[in-house]
Amino acid sequence: MTPEQATSARAYGWMLGGKDNYDVDRGLVLAVLQGFPECVDIARQNRQFLYRVVRHLVTEAGVSQFLDLGCGLPTENNVHEVAQRFDPAARVVYVDIDPTVLAHARALLLDRTTAVITADMREPEKIAFHPRVQRLIDFTEPVAVLFLSVGHHLKDVDNVGAGARHALRHIIDAVAAPGSYVAFSQVVSDDVRRGTEYAQWLDGAGVPWQHRSPADVDALFEGLDPVDPGLVNVLDWRPDPNQPPLEPIPDPLRRYEGATRSQSVVYEYGGLLRKP
Repeated sequence: MTPEQATSARAYGWMLGGKDNYDVDRGLVLAVLQGFPECVDIARQNRQFLYRVVRHLVTEAGVSQFLDLGCGLPTENNVHEVAQRFDPAARVVYVDIDPTVLAHARALLLDRTTAVITADMREPEKIAFHPRVQRLIDFTEPVAVLFLSVGHHLKDVDNVGAGARHALRHIIDAVAAPGSYVAFSQVVSDDVRRGTEYAQWLDGAGVPWQHRSPADVDALFEGLDPVDPGLVNVLDWRPDPNQPPLEPIPDPLRRYEGATRSQSVVYEYGGLLRKP
């Protein structure tokens, strides 16, 4: 039996070279690429950003606990793998609403330093006080809260919680200790018309999507201190040509590789911010 509805987690995983996806997920990706061929590059650039930002948090910021919201399917260089490469005692809790993610993650994360829960990132109060989160995360010490390539799924206003700002800010503002961090990225566009078209197309395909400009993202994090170089195209966030490579691009997607070199209607925008 295969699902009738595509999910962003499985679609994103396919662009990273993952195998846990269905025809409906691959069909969604191929349809999106007709209008926005940059998306394969964007997905992979974001995954490389994950490695660099987690490495920085462990080796330079001294963070040893991570809460990864909207984590998606496990692939290569997951948060716990990167963090524990530099600090074997690092603790990670993964959060996703997709039951497919839970099923696959449970098979891989049988460890006292990692956990996975099924929860809606739009309800941060429930996440912060979930028993598995409370077991692994000490909110009296600095914690890194990760929203990597999921901000575009958070609507400014929705029928759950209190919208994107509440989802993104409640844990860092109301629960986390000073010196904690938010790592964030989302697909943005400087072209309002094209960005809105992209959002409407994905919404129509059943994938919730909120168009934002870089300035819109900046406003969501007002009051937090950006870590150099601030919020930027993730390609420009402390680039490292020697970081570990990703899985190969699936054959049907190879022709889209490098599309961001010739056009950039949409791109991944993000960075790291610290709670004073």
